[in-house]
Amino acid sequence: MISGSKMRLDWLCRACVLALAFCAVPAWAAFDLPELMTLLAKQKSGGARFTEQRFVHGLEGPLDASGTLSFDAPDKLVRRTLSPRIETMAVEGNTLTLSRGGRTRTLALDSMPELLGLVEAMRGTLTGDGATLQRYFRSTVSGSAAKWTLDLVPMDSRLAAQVRSMRISGRASDVQGLEMEFVGGDRSVMNITPGNAAPSSAPGRTTP
Repeated sequence: MISGSKMRLDWLCRACVLALAFCAVPAWAAFDLPELMTLLAKQKSGGARFTEQRFVHGLEGPLDASGTLSFDAPDKLVRRTLSPRIETMAVEGNTLTLSRGGRTRTLALDSMPELLGLVEAMRGTLTGDGATLQRYFRSTVSGSAAKWTLDLVPMDSRLAAQVRSMRISGRASDVQGLEMEFVGGDRSVMNITPGNAAPSSAPGRTTP
């Protein structure tokens, strides 16, 4: 006959093993960069509307902008600002094209390392290209496939002299937000809504 104390000890051992098993699950199921990149790579193209607020040190209230974003794999990214003024920034390969007020200017991205890093952060995320991200940034992923956050810290000294950090957030394969902290205290917050609906205007101070 098994004594009561032995039964209690046996139950306690089983409970400890079960508890350890449950504690181990998050480590085994941790959502990491390769998993996030695999998820994002499923999107080959897409469109979205955005609203952006830029908080500038010394100014009361944010500078607001809104417009649309579009992406076509492997490397075409277009940002069209509709408010406060119409302007377009299109990137394809190593070519950057800026259009505003009837004027167009074309530049080579690799001639501007600071901008190249920012563009590659977005393209690398949208295409699920983890190798490109890790070439320019130290990356940390948190959350799950249902709701994730990707924190990026520049490794390139020229980019790091201007941008302190970036945070990209989303759900599943949709990117929904981009926050940037600049050296000197300025900050940019962009909310992204997948789809082709016309962007809504955001209240506040507009870019001069």
